[in-house]
Amino acid sequence: MNIAKILLTTTLLLTFGTSHAKVDYKNDAKYQELRDSMTHGFNSGDSARFYNHVKNLQNYLLGKNDYHSYYTQRCNEIIFEMNRQRIFEAYVKAQELSKELREKKLDKEMYMAVNMMGHINKYCGNKEAAKKCWYEVIDMMKKNGYYESIPPIYMNIINVAIDDDAQEALDLMDKAKEIAQKYSPERVFDIETRKTLTYYNSGDIQKFLEGYKAYKEGEKKGLSSVHGRSMEAYYLACTGKVDEAIEYAKKYLGDEGQEAIPLIYERAGRWEDAYKAFKEESLASDSIDNVVIMNSMHGIQDQIQLYETEHKQAMDRTYGLLTLIFLLVLLIIAMAYIVQTRKKHMLELKKAYDKALESEKMKTAFIQNVTHEVRTPLNIITGFAQVIASPDMAESPEERKHISTMMQKSTRQVTVLMDEIIGLSLIDSTEKIQKDDVTNINRVMRDLTNEYKNYATNETEVKLETELADDYVLKTNEIMLRRIMNCLLENATKYTSQGSITVRAQQEGTLLKLTVEDTGSGIPEQEAEHIFDRFVKLDNFKEGIGLGLSLSRKLAEQLGGKVELDTTYKDGARFIVTLTTANEN
Repeated sequence: MNIAKILLTTTLLLTFGTSHAKVDYKNDAKYQELRDSMTHGFNSGDSARFYNHVKNLQNYLLGKNDYHSYYTQRCNEIIFEMNRQRIFEAYVKAQELSKELREKKLDKEMYMAVNMMGHINKYCGNKEAAKKCWYEVIDMMKKNGYYESIPPIYMNIINVAIDDDAQEALDLMDKAKEIAQKYSPERVFDIETRKTLTYYNSGDIQKFLEGYKAYKEGEKKGLSSVHGRSMEAYYLACTGKVDEAIEYAKKYLGDEGQEAIPLIYERAGRWEDAYKAFKEESLASDSIDNVVIMNSMHGIQDQIQLYETEHKQAMDRTYGLLTLIFLLVLLIIAMAYIVQTRKKHMLELKKAYDKALESEKMKTAFIQNVTHEVRTPLNIITGFAQVIASPDMAESPEERKHISTMMQKSTRQVTVLMDEIIGLSLIDSTEKIQKDDVTNINRVMRDLTNEYKNYATNETEVKLETELADDYVLKTNEIMLRRIMNCLLENATKYTSQGSITVRAQQEGTLLKLTVEDTGSGIPEQEAEHIFDRFVKLDNFKEGIGLGLSLSRKLAEQLGGKVELDTTYKDGARFIVTLTTANEN
């Protein structure tokens, strides 16, 4: 995470939308005074000072009926919280802004809320979500004729896309330039300069040098770019003055230099220096990430306290889950550094450098997956907790019941997620599971079937069909058996919106077969084994982190059995658990 990019975004947003304002403030001394006071408060980072001045400015704008400028200042509140690394607070403000714009039917200003969600997603490392938001902003701006403000949005997308697809970034720059030439020509030189930097990033030094020459010619004409110092640092590196380029980057590029320095060393083939620089950048990035996580945790805690007295058990699970996520992050970081420090000579340093980059991406993907799955139920719990705590609450019994149901469902989602994460230790455990429980199979299957009737949709029937006698028992580990069936039933309810979920129990010779069959979306035959791998989800929009099926198979193996997908069944999905009953019944 590069904090300098967040600050640059802030500078853009402080003036964003002024061309769309309905009121001309050029000669309005009162507005100028309020705006300057707000700007000073913003730059100082003093929350009390900033919020006092921004509220005064907002009230003034509302008095002028200038809703566009008013909501621009609301966006500045969100960016202010992001610069303080309080992402949870920024997220809450963005959701409030979106809700208010919808309620007031201010469709022309809705792009502001979507734009803010793009920045929040980018800050949290969710690149695809950020790009999706900004493409939606561009569509909104085109629809409402805000063409002059489209190039900066394209630049936001470019900053996200450039690390993964340099060609995509170049294509987007061409689009941004085309629009800027027609509607905001003052942005063209900055876009061209950014494009030249992209050539250096992608290793096309010849095109970079050609672009640098054009940049210097533009300078002679009085043009300037925010990327000028980066251009000078990279030019020094291209001309063989690598050490001078590094010193220049350290002196003038600030936080952006942390990204530029490893790249300069890499282009010069100095892998050991590149590795060390990358390690320093990673340490700085992790430090910022830890601050963001801690600030977000404090924000969540403040919101949940309203709900704490009536739902202490749910709160304990929430705090435990957040603590576990934090420990997992520290563990992943520690493992990455241990691997990196074992590399000794030049070839090994090069390999360590590549592996460190890949490890960073894997860590980010895992954290994004877990935090994304936690965020939705926590936001639901937080939102309804605020509703319950409101002194003006006047909901009907039916609405109260709905609130209770939604909070219980969200709490259960968090619980299921925690069970899957804890299940990681069970998957890798080498300790032999004790099978001393004399378990009545029909009783266990009946309990589970009745439980999941409450979790399935109203259009889905959950039923049990057993060929076993009611006194049929099996000596096994009942807790682990329930875990296996819970995983399979959870999977069935998640992917079945209507039809039926059937649990079957039968004995074939010395084998006990337990089947979970549904009429849901089904699983392609070629994915029959892949779905049992860790973190595999065929539908990324469904809840969970992809551990359930892997956990069920490993537990079944420790019980001396197996779990398989029946690929002959085509009306949905059918999973079969097979356990040996020899000398047990």
